[in-house]
Amino acid sequence: MLGHPVRSVLREARLLRRALCTVAGQQTPRCGVSAKKWTQPAGFDTGVKTFNSLTQQKEPLVVAREGVATWYSCGPTVYDHAHLGHACSYVRFDILQRVLSRLFGITVVQAMVITDIDDKIIKRGWEENASPTIIARMYEEEFKRDMLSLKVIPPAVYLRVTENVHHVVAFIEGIIKNGHAYATEEGDVYFDIRSIGDRYGKFAGAVDSHGEPGSSNKRDSRDFALWKKSKPQEPYWESPWGRGRPGWHIECSTIASCVFGSQLDIHSGGIDLAFPHHENEVAQSEAYHQCGQWANYFLHSGHLHLKGSAEKMSKSLKNYITIKDFLQSYSANEFRMFCLMTKYRSGIDYSDNNMSEARTSMGTISTFLHDAQAYMRGQLQCSPVHEASLWERLAETKSSVVKALADDFDTQRAIGAVMNLVHHGNRQLQPVSTADGVARSPAVFGAMVSYMREVLDMFGIDLLQSKQAEVASGSGNLQSVVEQLTHFRSEVRAVALAHQNDPATASLRNPLLKACDTIRKDLAPLGVLIKDRGATSTWEITEGNRDRLNRESKVKDRRRPAEVGLWL
Repeated sequence: MLGHPVRSVLREARLLRRALCTVAGQQTPRCGVSAKKWTQPAGFDTGVKTFNSLTQQKEPLVVAREGVATWYSCGPTVYDHAHLGHACSYVRFDILQRVLSRLFGITVVQAMVITDIDDKIIKRGWEENASPTIIARMYEEEFKRDMLSLKVIPPAVYLRVTENVHHVVAFIEGIIKNGHAYATEEGDVYFDIRSIGDRYGKFAGAVDSHGEPGSSNKRDSRDFALWKKSKPQEPYWESPWGRGRPGWHIECSTIASCVFGSQLDIHSGGIDLAFPHHENEVAQSEAYHQCGQWANYFLHSGHLHLKGSAEKMSKSLKNYITIKDFLQSYSANEFRMFCLMTKYRSGIDYSDNNMSEARTSMGTISTFLHDAQAYMRGQLQCSPVHEASLWERLAETKSSVVKALADDFDTQRAIGAVMNLVHHGNRQLQPVSTADGVARSPAVFGAMVSYMREVLDMFGIDLLQSKQAEVASGSGNLQSVVEQLTHFRSEVRAVALAHQNDPATASLRNPLLKACDTIRKDLAPLGVLIKDRGATSTWEITEGNRDRLNRESKVKDRRRPAEVGLWL
């Protein structure tokens, strides 16, 4: 298991930390405690240090229950297609959760809200002459399909706002009862910022905030809506303050509390949500629960930018690429590699060049795995391998990956360590024409292949599943054709090379070798890479061309029988 290198030290570190916390008086905040300063929670030390937006620095990740992390994610507002900006955030946090689970043995219990009532959804309904419910359901299902296509593990539960309005009303009533909210004559309800004193302003942006627009009867311009009176022809729900609907911020606090209660380990979202959304979530949640620290860690992902633009990718700016359109050109594996190559907190530039770099990295790994397997099968003849050096490199890589991921989930450094291992492995796979009597070292390459598959699978890159899918689809037939073609070419080439010193056969030998080279070059642009390894040859279909080959195969299968013959 990937987590073995760290498990042996976790318990000692946890006991030491508990002892230090006891001495320093650091305890979990209790109900009624009023504090703006973050307090490290007591509980189970995961062995990870993560950047906490509440403190703007790395903190030990301590969860309340041993082996379990409660995690709330802000979900989509379902009024339009999901785009790559959304994909980047959700894929990045999916990777973090996979790492916590697979490497550090933490079961992640995630809940996500679906905002299915909102001004934008209502507006889209008017534009499309459809009910807001139909608009929301359509884009919700599309979002879920997009996430599955990107191999994002679904949360333990999705919750819709419209199905939890009664909980929202009760939550607002609790905040009013505790003296932190008020209703206006118009039927709106606002959170009272002044009632919590200087505790408002835990995230950057709050200090100079002038608040959101609303009723002129607000006590403070920063006060934000918990309940909004419905306008004519808008959807509404009954409440003690009249017909209306929830404000944006209250839905997350309510639903997270319904699932996890008064204490949450981790809250995640894009960096643009830190203020005002997460700021307001914290204020109203702590006001409702009467506690000093509702969510212990806030993790924020960086924006996705189009190359050369300072603006984030967003629907409002009309500068987005839908996930469905993106997957016509690139694979989910390649997008994950693209995300892995930067830290989750960093902004990330989307461009064809950066995607090509991710595709190249995927290709480099795939090629090494293919070559290593060819060597293990005896199809690739090599010079003697420095086996001890490779075992040492493998051990160093395992240690480096654990250290990188324990340091704020540094996937950039972890992938760098894996690519370095690939580099050293490739240096040892130097083909020779003959290797009779040379000692072979297949076991070390087997260990490297197994480890790389395990790491990639942890990141959500499943090369084995991709190959199984190809076999199940029409491209499995294409692979069989390529296999037979490569075998035939290898036999022709072997015969020609066997007579390379015979002048009498030059007139026949040279055209055969030229034909072998020509077919190898002609297949390369189609994504079929044939590599001559001395007297033998290996082949592979590159990652970037698999989806295209699958699509071509499906088109071929849909043709009439007579056309299939012409196609072939």
